[in-house]
Amino acid sequence: MDEKNYEDILKRRQERWKDEKKRRRRKVLFIYGGILVAVLAAGILGYGFWKSRHGAVPENVYDGESTAEESSKAQADEGVGRLFSWLGNLFDQEEKGLLVNPGQVLNPDGNEVSGSSDKDSTGGTEDGEKGDGSSGAGDDTSAGAGEETPAGTQEEEEPDTLEALLSRADRLAAGYDYDGAIALIEGNSEFSGTQEAQEAISRYQETKAGLVEQDVTQITHVFFHSLVIDTAKAFDGDADANGYNQVMTTKDEFEKILNEMYNRGYVLVRLHDIAHEETDENGNTRMVKGKILLPEGKKAFVMSQDDVCYYPYMDGDGFARRIVIGEDGKPTCEMVLDDGTAVTGEYDLVPILERFIEEHPDFSYKGARAVLAFTGYEGILGYRTASSYKDSPTYQEDLKQAAAVAQCLRDNGWELASHSWGHRYLGQLDMDSFRTDTDKWESEVETLIGPTDIILYPFGDDISDWHPYAADNEKYAYLHEKGFRYFCTVDSSQYWVQIGDDFLRQGRRNLDGYRMWQDIAAAQEGGSGVRRLDDLFRAEDVFDPARPTPVVWD
Repeated sequence: MDEKNYEDILKRRQERWKDEKKRRRRKVLFIYGGILVAVLAAGILGYGFWKSRHGAVPENVYDGESTAEESSKAQADEGVGRLFSWLGNLFDQEEKGLLVNPGQVLNPDGNEVSGSSDKDSTGGTEDGEKGDGSSGAGDDTSAGAGEETPAGTQEEEEPDTLEALLSRADRLAAGYDYDGAIALIEGNSEFSGTQEAQEAISRYQETKAGLVEQDVTQITHVFFHSLVIDTAKAFDGDADANGYNQVMTTKDEFEKILNEMYNRGYVLVRLHDIAHEETDENGNTRMVKGKILLPEGKKAFVMSQDDVCYYPYMDGDGFARRIVIGEDGKPTCEMVLDDGTAVTGEYDLVPILERFIEEHPDFSYKGARAVLAFTGYEGILGYRTASSYKDSPTYQEDLKQAAAVAQCLRDNGWELASHSWGHRYLGQLDMDSFRTDTDKWESEVETLIGPTDIILYPFGDDISDWHPYAADNEKYAYLHEKGFRYFCTVDSSQYWVQIGDDFLRQGRRNLDGYRMWQDIAAAQEGGSGVRRLDDLFRAEDVFDPARPTPVVWD
């Protein structure tokens, strides 16, 4: 819907709300005014009848205690007072805008006591609008999401049973957050003293004592691009097919990689777990190594995904169209079928990894997810948010939805990063072009996703050689000024981590068709070639047979 139509709908809706408020005020006054009159009349008649039989109410002679008759009268008076108070609160809520939906009436505690409305049986309202305030056109699951409360930000309710408390604590402990599990139990005054709760705390403490600190300078970082969902469309022999074959990973391959790495003891961690900034007592800030504790045999790793933008050129080639917010408040993907139908599900890395972690909580360290990197020249997350689309009738809605989805991702543990605005070779750009690109990313992307301190270099093109960054590096100084502290290039080594006083650099390993085929070809050549993935998985075990071979680099 275009901006004008959206504003017209909002205006009509506001007018309906005003009319509904007036109608409801009259209705409430009539109904409850009538009730009040009836209550008062009944009270007067009842009291007159009692007095005709018993005479005047006696003086209170019980040192502060009231007679039963006085108590009953006081309760009646209190009830009338409550009725007046409730009516006053009702109209006060209305004036304050708390009665936001037609027919929704709240009691003084903020709970809904009347659910009548002008909605039809399907939840729709006039003008074809959905009951959630979004347009009734289509089944876009992202429409209207995150407008009031971003998905994933709702606080979990306090566990109301011991079983629920221990289940939640066990979930935290399964993700190696033993301190969090202990704090959760100890913070529950109702159940913390039970034998079961104390036994759980002892179990967590014992397990934590046996953890092994990871060497953060030896943590590998793997990355992917968009996952190929329909291999027949992606590898159909057109002009884009070879590029997809080189740098993309199929859904089947990705799921097998997850299983192989899980079985080998890999645990997903955040970039910020490796190192983070600390400020000393003198106000000096520097990057310090993190402390990652895992059971013996477990190995920390970082995951990222480049170009989470769903570019127009990928339309019809077997990829997701965009990321949306699912009904469960989790990020998921939307894909368009051949008949034009839009469906949501596991059509890219994000929802697949979400499900895998749900099934294997010990695959994620304290809720860690992957890093998602965005360019800006076409937009982000499948929404056309670039300034070049400002004349599009969906531009404002795309901005709103992209921001809501980005917040949903953050709320669910995903880290968001720059991939430059124009997908440029940043190391080769002249300084003026470098500043322009960085500034455009800041104005067109960071304004939507929020502040980020991570940049994943396009093409792995670093702004320096392997020596630590220095202040006299003009490009580094500019990125640092913009808030970037984590810088990732591309490196085929098992790991490469460099921690400076004010930065972290890390090499990333591409797990795509080209890299996997290189491992397979090395084995086919009699084992004389270099195999670079054996520490993660055997390429032969995950390689998708739907790929054209050999996978060659153009």
